[in-house]
Amino acid sequence: MDTLTTPGPNNLDAYWMPFTANRDFKANAEFISRAEGLYYFTSGGHRLLDAIAGLWCVNVGHGHPRIVEAIQKQAARLDFASSFGLGHPLVFEYANRLTSIAPEGMNRVFFTNSGSEAADTALKIALAYHHARGEGQRQRIVGRQRGYHGVGFGGLSAAGMGPHKKQFGMLLPGTVHLPHTHDPAKNAFSRGQPPHGAELADALEQMIATYDASTIAAVIVEPVAGSTGVLVPPVGYLERLRELCTRHGILLIFDEVVTGFGRLGHAFAADRFSVKPDLLMVAKGMTNGAVPMGGVIASDRIYDAITSKAAPGTVELSHGYTYSGHPLAAAAGLAALDVYVSEGIFERAAGLEPHWEQCAHSLKGLPGVVDIRNLGLLAGIELGENAAVGKTLAKKVYEICFERGVLIRPVANTIVLSPPLTIGKDEVETIYATIAAALRAN
Repeated sequence: MDTLTTPGPNNLDAYWMPFTANRDFKANAEFISRAEGLYYFTSGGHRLLDAIAGLWCVNVGHGHPRIVEAIQKQAARLDFASSFGLGHPLVFEYANRLTSIAPEGMNRVFFTNSGSEAADTALKIALAYHHARGEGQRQRIVGRQRGYHGVGFGGLSAAGMGPHKKQFGMLLPGTVHLPHTHDPAKNAFSRGQPPHGAELADALEQMIATYDASTIAAVIVEPVAGSTGVLVPPVGYLERLRELCTRHGILLIFDEVVTGFGRLGHAFAADRFSVKPDLLMVAKGMTNGAVPMGGVIASDRIYDAITSKAAPGTVELSHGYTYSGHPLAAAAGLAALDVYVSEGIFERAAGLEPHWEQCAHSLKGLPGVVDIRNLGLLAGIELGENAAVGKTLAKKVYEICFERGVLIRPVANTIVLSPPLTIGKDEVETIYATIAAALRAN
């Protein structure tokens, strides 16, 4: 047993674990001690096929040698440099490379350290944009039910997940929410985008009638909602949102923390759906999960509106983080981009999507399965005749799969799957065969 990575039985109390039932975990702890390629290994030697890419982020597998080498070299050369009035060459190079694969006209990037920080940053940029244009009354933020935008006060306020909010009071004022797009009565077992529900975007018109467009700053949505169960947008839905926002002078923010960097077979979901937002949030796959990093990619129009109003020599946007554009993160980001391009990762994911979809829908008809949703290399398997039953079943399926060497993720009553994009057909079949066996065992 590796004593450097496996704490003794009395050493677990100090770490307050995130989104974890701490007492339950620490009563029967099992640790991940290393990872390689598509697999995790526990301290007890158990091998786990990683069907969730770490946490939606390890897109080219664990420990990719080019990313590891880039981080090691950068740590020896320059471990840290502030971006407050200074800078280091690598982060400028990465910004240029990153914006080169962004949708046309989105040529500015503000670096953060996580998706949560990216959400708060995007919302602040939206407010600053309207302020610079003399429309400072545009302060209302429109989120969506069952949306997830991290855990900062701004992103959490815009999100639509009640259990995440109940401990924290009123949060930010002036946030309202569109209805979610999940409609199993009409769209159950859709392959790819469901056919029904584009009209749900018209709820924005009702909000405009209630609050007036002149008070609304931005609409923030995930193109595909990840953490709430892989909710795929109905055909025409995102296009309708874009049209309404454009017509009423409202900024459209895409949270692509999950969908960015090849998850849908393209650099970004904006490319997959041919819908361009005004602000695009990124994180997770930026560095393949190797170093924390996030960012907001902005259109030239937004950047120019904010910076042109500031007097020479003054800070244009009073916002930033100590670790914005961290040298190690920039090195990891550049290396990850190199891998994505040189190894054709986005194209590989697109080519594997039909097989992924076929395997996912092979679970239809198995005990407890009430819906299956997929797009790109994402899938959600909804379980149970009601949420409570489904949640219990999802947990049991997770436990059985873990024992049999496959790591999945239960989210309430849904199993969510998002494997490394380097996965092969055999491993895809292993994932779904293991889930099928676990469902039959119940």
